Amino acid sequence: MAFGKKKDNYDAQNYMKMSLKTFLLYLVIIVFCVIVIAPLVIVFSSSLRTPENQTTPLALFIEFSMASYQKAFSNMNYPMELLNSIVTTAGSVFCIVIFATMAAYPIGRIKTKLARFLYFFFISGLIIPSQMVIVPIAQTLNRLGIPNTRFTPMLMFITCSLPFSVFLFSGFMKGVPVEIEESAYIDGATLGRRFSTVVFPLLQPAIISCVITQGLWIWNDYFYPMVFISKKAQYSLPVGMLQFLGDKENPAQWNILFAACVLCALPLIIVFLALQKQFVNGIAAGAVKG
Repeated sequence: MAFGKKKDNYDAQNYMKMSLKTFLLYLVIIVFCVIVIAPLVIVFSSSLRTPENQTTPLALFIEFSMASYQKAFSNMNYPMELLNSIVTTAGSVFCIVIFATMAAYPIGRIKTKLARFLYFFFISGLIIPSQMVIVPIAQTLNRLGIPNTRFTPMLMFITCSLPFSVFLFSGFMKGVPVEIEESAYIDGATLGRRFSTVVFPLLQPAIISCVITQGLWIWNDYFYPMVFISKKAQYSLPVGMLQFLGDKENPAQWNILFAACVLCALPLIIVFLALQKQFVNGIAAGAVKG
């Protein structure tokens, strides 16, 4: 009987400790979620006010007006800038995936010193931020006669994304069985056919990870379009938002700026909701494979 009581007390103490740990874990998660979500709620609440209503942003949802959205939509020329962002992001991500997989394929398959050197050569691109060498890059592009169009930032996006993308695909390439390629080789498949029909489809989890990480960065980046694009008709959405920041003479139009932020993020939200299952399945497959 005494042993049974001691065991019950021990179980009760363990249960209390586990309950306390669970409570603290949930508390930390709730605090983290509040810290992350609170700015988004403030932005959305302020975007629903009229441009003249500049009261404290902590007063949530005191007004529901689409005037800020209408002004942001017209001042930004939203359809044109949306098209520019889609062309820039989709074109850059497409080239990144093609070039990075083609570079990672021999690096991950060929076991030579040259392949190892190329691997570290690409990885070294992660060390130096491109913003540090933007001046000589701009001078080089100018001497080469490359005009400042919407395609010029795409060159920067592609080159800056290749180091990380090659690193990602090279690591994932090691998990693709060589026996599958050997079977295709015995059947007479050429190198290009083996890569396009056998290896490339198996890289889907890594491709989805690359599309998400690099696509988000390219979509939200305003530095390269601001530096290399001189015509307003070729601006992307983040660059178009800068006009609402204001200066000393013209104060920032915060409600309109918040509405522009929501309009800029809206296409990404729609894409994620439409392709949520593919994104989750691809990332989960990559985690299981790793």
